Amino acid sequence: MASIALRSRVLSILLRNRKPDRQLFSSNIGKESIISSQSIIPDQAAETVVQEAEPAAEVAASGSEKKGWSFLKYGIIASLTGAAGYASYATYAYSLDQVEEKTKVLREAANCKAGEDASSTEKYQALLYSAVMTVPAKAVELYLDLRRMIEEQVKGFTEPTSDKLLPDLHPSEQHVFTLVLDLNETIIYSDWKRDRGWRTFKRPGVDDFLQHLGRLYEIVVYSDQLNMFVDPVVERLDTNHYIRYRLSRSATKYQDGKHFRDLSKLNRDPGKIIYVSAHAFENSLQPENCVQIKPFKIDEKGEESVDTTLLDLIPFLEYVARASPADIRQVLASYERQDIAKEFKERSKETQKRMQEQRHHQGFFFRR
Repeated sequence: MASIALRSRVLSILLRNRKPDRQLFSSNIGKESIISSQSIIPDQAAETVVQEAEPAAEVAASGSEKKGWSFLKYGIIASLTGAAGYASYATYAYSLDQVEEKTKVLREAANCKAGEDASSTEKYQALLYSAVMTVPAKAVELYLDLRRMIEEQVKGFTEPTSDKLLPDLHPSEQHVFTLVLDLNETIIYSDWKRDRGWRTFKRPGVDDFLQHLGRLYEIVVYSDQLNMFVDPVVERLDTNHYIRYRLSRSATKYQDGKHFRDLSKLNRDPGKIIYVSAHAFENSLQPENCVQIKPFKIDEKGEESVDTTLLDLIPFLEYVARASPADIRQVLASYERQDIAKEFKERSKETQKRMQEQRHHQGFFFRR
């Protein structure tokens, strides 16, 4: 009994000593941890909101900056496109001299200055106006310089190399007519094929033609071929040097995809120039000076038909050289682009017939 009572007393003492520890771990710590956790959560949430807000502000700022740059970029592109369009229209619609005349006021505006007796406000306005007009004025000057340079380069390929393709005529030969001859299909025929290369044929009668008219005319060959082709052909064709001058492609005017002979650049009296070609009215800028003849061609076998075109033309050209009309253009216009050699022959027959009739009537009168 005594041992049982002793044990129960010990247990009660132990239980009494453990109650404060239970309260410490169960009630006090739990309340403090709950309070501390409640105080920490709002701080973490605030930090998170701040961290999320900062990138959003940066994105908004970068977006507005991109919009500004894109607006500036498109503005510059639109301005350049408009300027290019206006420059293209001005190039198409106006010549260089016309553009210079129309933009003269604009270019002078960049140098606007107020007078010495002007007020400070007027001087400031003049300075501001000059600064504003400087950019367009410089742009116009740049356009004019570029266009002038380009046109000079293009002119070197499209215009004859000189305004005087031939030297001055000797004073003692001022009465002499200039006979301009085309080369291919006029006094020669030349073609090229891969299997055989080049072949060149003289037109029948060309030697007699040059020999007879070389004493009466200043003969010039005017071709649209390169000089590397013209020079050796003429040297072999004209061994007696009846042809005084040779003009090649560099002396032609390139227009609408073709090379034209510009007789006005020959430094000769237009009323004393005769241009003979198989395609005279097609490749000359002065059709009033043209005599067109039948083209000379050779078939693939190298056979040529009977051709007397050059010989038939000699009487007309000899008559012109001896009669020396004041303006050959009026004489050629009377033939109305007909076959001049044939028409001249018919007119000569009619003239001889009338002269014979006149002599007959005069003889009959004297016999009476």
